[in-house]
Amino acid sequence: MSDPGQLWGGRFEGGLDPAFAEFNRSLAVDRRLWAQDIAGSVAWANALARAGVLTEGERTRIVAALQQIAAELSADPAPLHASPAEDVHSFVEAALTEKVGALARKLHTGRSRNDQVATDFRLWCMAAIADLRRGVRALVEALVDLAEQHAALPLPGYTHLQRAQPVTAGHHALAYVEMLARDDGRLRDAHARCAVSPLGSGALAGTAFRIDRDALARELGFAGATRNSLDAVSDRDFAAELAFACSLVMAHLSRLAEDWIFFCTHEAGFLELHDSIATGSSLMPQKKNPDGLELIRGKAGRVFGDLHALLVTLKGLPLAYDKDLQEDKAALFDAVDQTRACLQTAERIAREVTFHEARCTAAAAAGCMNATDLADLLVRKGIPFRDAHERAGKVVRAALAHGVEIEDLPAEVVRELLPELDVDLRAELSVEAVLARRAALGGTAPERVRAEIERWRARLATGFGEDER
Repeated sequence: MSDPGQLWGGRFEGGLDPAFAEFNRSLAVDRRLWAQDIAGSVAWANALARAGVLTEGERTRIVAALQQIAAELSADPAPLHASPAEDVHSFVEAALTEKVGALARKLHTGRSRNDQVATDFRLWCMAAIADLRRGVRALVEALVDLAEQHAALPLPGYTHLQRAQPVTAGHHALAYVEMLARDDGRLRDAHARCAVSPLGSGALAGTAFRIDRDALARELGFAGATRNSLDAVSDRDFAAELAFACSLVMAHLSRLAEDWIFFCTHEAGFLELHDSIATGSSLMPQKKNPDGLELIRGKAGRVFGDLHALLVTLKGLPLAYDKDLQEDKAALFDAVDQTRACLQTAERIAREVTFHEARCTAAAAAGCMNATDLADLLVRKGIPFRDAHERAGKVVRAALAHGVEIEDLPAEVVRELLPELDVDLRAELSVEAVLARRAALGGTAPERVRAEIERWRARLATGFGEDER
């Protein structure tokens, strides 16, 4: 595939300044769109034939040549990487010219690179969304499996990074399943707004040929065609929305990473990463570092930056197309690439982690985290909750002074501070009893966690991602 020349030039004399030509080139970034560009060109050839611009013989030759180019690039993309073409559209047209000669010059009739790149980019985003949703689903499946393994395992729950109340490890895992399900919904919504074809909008004013844009859209897998040519060639809302969806996925993955990084510390000791997904220190032989989780946490900022870069690029652009939009793809490609990689890494980690059950159970039973349940026991004796809360706080102070848990206070202290209670505090305030009480919808009781696991299993089996609420 030789030097493609330019797709424009009759109005200009001489060649481009070499430095400017390199500055202007986008092939190094937009070459990822070659398959979409060829698919759009095939569909455009078919539309031109239906409009009477191409004969059936011309259409057949063009389509066959484009399909051959696609097969060649699938087998060996090296020519694409080595090409001096300005962009992917120039590359494809030059390759087509090599195969069908001057006939290739007819293909661009009624079409602009403006609607062409918008079409290519939307097609790429639709495929990327489908891929990301597969990654989200795989991580959800891993977390549901993890929750099932540890549905009843006590684990300290935190607010303000202070131990608060016991939860179960299964409940903790399912919290991230809820987040990821919302992420899947956002990706699904983004796909719906992405699946509108701008092809046939021309440079900004629409095509002058009798193109059936609805048929063209359906052929390419879009749900319909855009309704305003000015908006169609300049709209990148779909790219910003996908970058935002990626950003929220990464925010959730970063929160999971932060939780598990803490759980892996010697100070917590709740969780251990498999050796295959951790690293060591070049100096300290004893170290086992959660680098995968830390990279997920770090890459979240990178994806947020991609979203910001895209929004700043779009801010204040006049209608219709502007060359600034050449910068849209680098930002979104990176956001999608990093999000996909982090989803895959998080899934692998989730499938290989080990909870230290004795450490988790002991930690969940320490630190007076059953104080709320003590207040609830007083409420059941008819004491208003605010009064019960204050009384329970005094009991906590006494326990701290004695260096014991609430249920281990001396009997005389219990009689003095809790004269209404004639129950076995060790039984009533055990971590198992505390967890079991929280069986209301959304609670952490093992029976509720198992019910949620079954619900998620059913959703995964019958169409995860369909909003049931």
